[in-house]
Amino acid sequence: MLISRRPGGRAGTRLIAAVSLATLAASVLAGCGSGRTGAGGDGVGLLAGTTDKIFSLDPAAAYDNGSLVVETQIYQYLLNFAPGDATPKPDAAQSCEFTAPTVYTCTLKAGLKFANGNPLTATSVKFSFDRMLRINDPNGPASLLGNLEKTDVVDERTVAFTLKVADDQTFPAILPTQVGPIVDEKVYSPDKVMTDEDVVRAKGYSGPYTIASYDKNKLVEYQAFPGYNGILGAPKTKTVSTKYYATTDNMKLDLQNGSLDVGYRSFTPTDIQSLRNDSKVTVHEGPGGELRYVVFNLNTMPGGTPEQKLAVRKAVASTVDRAALAGGVYKQTYLPAYSFVPQGTPGAAEPFKDIYGAQPNKDQAAKFLADAAVATPVELNLQYNPDHYGSSSSEEYAALKSQLEASGLFRVNLQSTEWVTYQKERARDAYPLYQLGWFPDFPDADNYLAPFFGPNNFLQSHFEDEGISAQLIAEATQPDKDKRMEQIAQLQRDLAQNFLPTLPLLSGKQIAVTGTGVHGVEQTLDASFKFRYTVLSK
Repeated sequence: MLISRRPGGRAGTRLIAAVSLATLAASVLAGCGSGRTGAGGDGVGLLAGTTDKIFSLDPAAAYDNGSLVVETQIYQYLLNFAPGDATPKPDAAQSCEFTAPTVYTCTLKAGLKFANGNPLTATSVKFSFDRMLRINDPNGPASLLGNLEKTDVVDERTVAFTLKVADDQTFPAILPTQVGPIVDEKVYSPDKVMTDEDVVRAKGYSGPYTIASYDKNKLVEYQAFPGYNGILGAPKTKTVSTKYYATTDNMKLDLQNGSLDVGYRSFTPTDIQSLRNDSKVTVHEGPGGELRYVVFNLNTMPGGTPEQKLAVRKAVASTVDRAALAGGVYKQTYLPAYSFVPQGTPGAAEPFKDIYGAQPNKDQAAKFLADAAVATPVELNLQYNPDHYGSSSSEEYAALKSQLEASGLFRVNLQSTEWVTYQKERARDAYPLYQLGWFPDFPDADNYLAPFFGPNNFLQSHFEDEGISAQLIAEATQPDKDKRMEQIAQLQRDLAQNFLPTLPLLSGKQIAVTGTGVHGVEQTLDASFKFRYTVLSK
């Protein structure tokens, strides 16, 4: 279990760091408007739009939302997520299973080929994973493979992954992520990142589409690849193009005037509210897995003792009104989050609702503070970022300040900092309380827990607990699914009741908007966070 740490950004490269099961285990033992395509083989082309930008077409350097959309169309994975399904299923693989506690073995389908005609074999798979680790690009997803010891070719169609820690239940879910695309060993450099132009020219990929033409972050045209043999199935639309917009204004206008078929990422709450009232378009929603939350720096937050600091955190948790943030600021494009794991993710519970209430409870908050002898009003220095998590962050944190101060228990000093400085200063303990957000690597509850609350976690909030670390190892290595879900739920309750290192606020929905006669988008808005063009048609 090697988890990426990415306080997710809308269009920026996601930050990464690494914590492995081996590290966790050692710690316990030691004490992320125009230009419609021409007709395809089905007679109809489809035009999609987005404001997300592509960072790289080479999987070794791609760890961002914009690149993920392209990877979803052109690359094939051993395992992948079928539309509407958050459970990894065979894609290039015929089957995958643990053949030993530390060995995960996959058998490929027969006769697989890349778009350039070269065979896709077990050697291709080994090359892809070895290459990912060898390049280890700072902007890439290699950190997800921290529990991978080695990859071996058993025979032409069989590959075996040897893991550092046994029974890693997260490893199958890592294979469909941005670390898992299979590339052609005959055309990809084994130790250097390929340029986008070389990736397009080489066609060393085997997904449902090939790239027919490429003008980076302006227009990308896709053509169905008839040789694809995987879980996504044959594309319903043979030709799809993606147009890239600088802002949502023109994307919204093109949808409304019919020159754009689909808009995906990232409309503002005001845009979405307006589009809901337009009879010419349809707004579709799906689980997104994005999490918005406040981090408490356990060293610098208010409170003279650990007990007082915990009381302050509990009082804040009892005071916030998530429903008001979701409705008033985000127009219901976000949902209230009552746990560290968003609803819709298997194993998600809602301990904050059970312990601190779904609505603000001033009396309970005051009692937490009084029982710990914390004088009121408590002064909170709260920092947020105005440019990385969307234009509504300022409104969100102004509303949060108002909620806390309305209780009479807190006085909030609210400050904002641009992202580049923000990241440096939070690492220097400059912020006692601060905003972060998260996009999941894969739809598993562990991806919301281990990166946040394990040893050396990316939050740099000075939280670490032996018991929590032990629970993280236990759930990640529990092969019984029902028992694992129970362990994950208990872990969320323990964190919320006894520690509360972060305060979850909101869980984001995925939003896509379609024009008249466009079908299939609702099938791809699922917890995998993969937007698949294969299901779209009109």
